[in-house]
Amino acid sequence: MKTAQVENDKIVVKEVEDIKLDGRKGAIVRVLGCGLCGSDIVKFREKIVHNGAVLGHEIVAVIDEIDSDTGFKKGDKIVTSHHIPCGECDYCRHGNVSMCEHFKSTNIRPGGFSEKVYVSEEHLKNVAYNIPEDMTEEEISFYEPLGCCVRAIKRCNLIEGDKVLVIGLGSIGLLMGEGIKAMGYKVYGCDLIEDRIALGNKLGIEAYNSLNLDEFDRIIQEKSGGIDAVFMTSGADKALDVALKVVKKGGKILVFSSTPRNTGYPNNEIYYKELTVLGSYSPSPKDLRDSFDLLVSHRVNVKGLTTVYPLERVQQAFEDTVANKILKAYIKIS
Repeated sequence: MKTAQVENDKIVVKEVEDIKLDGRKGAIVRVLGCGLCGSDIVKFREKIVHNGAVLGHEIVAVIDEIDSDTGFKKGDKIVTSHHIPCGECDYCRHGNVSMCEHFKSTNIRPGGFSEKVYVSEEHLKNVAYNIPEDMTEEEISFYEPLGCCVRAIKRCNLIEGDKVLVIGLGSIGLLMGEGIKAMGYKVYGCDLIEDRIALGNKLGIEAYNSLNLDEFDRIIQEKSGGIDAVFMTSGADKALDVALKVVKKGGKILVFSSTPRNTGYPNNEIYYKELTVLGSYSPSPKDLRDSFDLLVSHRVNVKGLTTVYPLERVQQAFEDTVANKILKAYIKIS
């Protein structure tokens, strides 16, 4: 079978031995395609993963071989996530499921950019779903990233009538904005790229250019009467300035991205304005269930957000995403 592996500063497609169940519970699935996540790009660019690693986790697949106590069967077309919390440790009991050691240890093997993947029985029982016939591969591949957004929205503890600003309208920012809107809150967005601003408005996110920060702040305050929560989906350092400028006293800043300089929020701004700054990372099985429901009910619209690349052009998909030539890559594998 083919896999796309990290090899120094490239992603290289190689032939490797087929994987088999070999007595394990779970399933061997034939991967139809896999979304390219921002975390894949960070791991690759920052050399967090070793040579030979297979990235990718947003898979859409067909079951080829199965030994399971679930209702799944050979030939089923499924979507699954890659991590599962234990539900019992201190992290899980406090709601910080993505910090759970079991969560971090679970994964699909060898990785999503592969023709075949092993999906454990635990995955099948907790985070896998049959795909409805009216959903395309590209649409349902947003299942896990939307689950991440759902968790972030829940963690922010918004209340009725809250106004929210999403900073950064890449694929995850647009997804976050749609999720916020679908969950009943007024959402605004900002970016520096006009095409993304236009797309945000098309999707029902009232979006603006934030290049002139004072002018943007004036507009957003007049429109909203004050921003209750800011969602940081941009990986730019300057996004911190935008968040601190627009958030109201007593407001919240939800951090959903890393930044190059890894700079923090000024202590005195947080103190005197009584701001809440919190992070959110990966979803629980319940968040993923909610994500699945939002997608299949079409309350979140992801049509047209992806650009499809064959497995052989996965390196180009990485480069085009980094260069902002596309919003979201979907790697078509079989």
